[in-house]
Formats: sequence, C-alpha cells, structure tokens
Amino acid sequence: MANYKELEGFSVQTLATDPDNTSWVGSIFYNSTEGVFKTVKPGGVSVGTWSSGGNLNTPRNSIGSAVNGTQTAGLGFGGESPLGPGTLTESYNGSSWTEVGDLNTGRGILGGSGTQALALAFAGNPGGGATTNASEEFDGTSWAEGNNVNTARYGLNGSGTQTAALGFAGYSGALSPARVTLTESYDGTSWTEVGDLNTERTNAGGFGTTQNSSICAGGNISPSPPTFTSNSESFNGTSWTETSNLNVAKQGPGGAGSSTNGLVFGGNSGTLQVTTEAWDGTSWTEVGDLTTAREALGGLGTSTLALAFAGATPPNTAVTEEWTAPDVVINTLTTS
Repeated sequence: MANYKELEGFSVQTLATDPDNTSWVGSIFYNSTEGVFKTVKPGGVSVGTWSSGGNLNTPRNSIGSAVNGTQTAGLGFGGESPLGPGTLTESYNGSSWTEVGDLNTGRGILGGSGTQALALAFAGNPGGGATTNASEEFDGTSWAEGNNVNTARYGLNGSGTQTAALGFAGYSGALSPARVTLTESYDGTSWTEVGDLNTERTNAGGFGTTQNSSICAGGNISPSPPTFTSNSESFNGTSWTETSNLNVAKQGPGGAGSSTNGLVFGGNSGTLQVTTEAWDGTSWTEVGDLTTAREALGGLGTSTLALAFAGATPPNTAVTEEWTAPDVVINTLTTS
C-alpha cells in the first residue's frame, strides 16, 4: 500500500500551531503541541459561528450602527429604552463597550453609516412616534449637526461612509403610503433623492460598504395586521433591482457586509429569530444561528467578521455577539 509521501511527494509536516490560511487546504499535518494528526478543510461563511462579546453598558433596541465599523472597532448610538429614545453612544474595542460623546438629538430606529472614528447618524424617532430629519457627524469624540435629510422618517437603513452615505426605506408618518421607498444619497454636505426602492417598507435589514452598492432585505410592509416581507433588493448607485428573496420573511434584522458578501441576522417573523442568512451576491443561505433571539438590533462589520448587539428580546438586551467565519477548518484525525 502506498504511503502519504509516495502519494503526495512529501512527508507529513510537523507544526507547533494549526495553520490558518487556505494554502493548507487538503493537507495533513502533525500538531506537535497537541500530539495529534490533523486535516485542513475549506472554511468560509457557511461554517461561521456566533460567540459572546462584551455587553453594552446600557440595554436598548432600535440602535444606530456605524455599519462600516469592524468587530474590534465598532460604534452604536441612539436607540430606545423604557425611558424613551436616547443620545447614548458607545464604542467597542473587541472586548468591551465604552461610553463616548452623546448625540445632540435623542432618537431610535435611526439610520447609520461610516466607521467608529467617522460615523453618520440620520433621521429616526425622537419620541412619541414622531419623525426627525436631523443628521449628525461623529469625529471619534463628539457629534456635530449636519444638513438634514429631505424627508423625516424612522425605521430606515443606512450604508456607505460618513461622506458618501445612503439612507433608504422607512416610515414617514406623513406621506401616503407612510411606509416609503425613498432613497437619499449624502455627499458629506447635503442629501439628494435618488432612485426609489421597488417595495415600500420599514425596519428592513440593510448593509453596504459603499454608497453605490447596497442591499435592502426584509422589513414590514403593512401595519395591520403586521406583514413581513422576504423581498430583497440591490442598489447600483442609480436604481434598485429585485434579487433573490430571504428564506425567512421578517422585520428588524441586523445587517453587515457588502453588496456581494453580506449577512442579515435576528429579526421577527412573528416570533423572534436567531437565524442568520448569508448573501453571496446571488442568493441567501441559512448559516449559524445567533445565541440570543432578538429584533431591532445593531449590526456592523463584514460577512466573515461581524458584530450583533442590543435589540428587543423583550425586554431590551445589552448582549453582544461576534460572528467569525474561518478561512479553514481544522479536524483532528482519529482511529475510530
């Protein structure tokens, strides 16, 4: 019988630690620290998992997110608690949250974009079901008022950066229908209306790294009775195009990633969800579940390193979870 060297042309290598890059896929190696043989298989989003992170200081739902932040440099702001919409802003360093400068306008169910150091907060509910069109910019320390969005609303989503952002969908409370398809683009100075969504909705899952490439998925399309959609749309900088639907119709999921590699997680489909769905630019696939079922949560990061935080369980939660999808999967060889 041929041995490994005859088959592969080289002997089994000895390593002190497990490899973490795809060049090792298909290999067998000996881990000298653990004293076992192991194999290396492909990883990816499909084998990603959620694990516990540090809790927020203040439990809340309907929090805003700096969607282009990272798992080790995140920002959450505003949100709703039993005391009403708040101004609290918290910064995440990969293990714990720290309170930083407050928003000028307290609000929940707001839009957000940018990073931990350069974030944008816009629109939202300042209390009592009202709407605001206030827009604010964060410099890593404090918030400064910017130019208002054109249409006051809440329950909208955001994507992009502080100076090239997109705000879409939401509930205006004034227009007919009140659930809107409105999309507005921000250039760092002013907001401009651009191409509308095809399906009006509020409390959708949204994400996108740039202003010209965003995803809007799910949401609430009718108030009475509450009706959730699985509809998903992609924005190219000019117009929205319907794409493959989510597997589960829901409102209030978190989102993270780019228009070709993203995630939506949690939400409410009639029951609170732990489900996570991965988007590959063509279709949605159910992947690893959250530990805590919730809706109206914050989300940021990428399809391989995402952050889920806050939300309504109910009551409100401060729980943070970190999504990690490894490049490779290491399995220990056994004799059984």
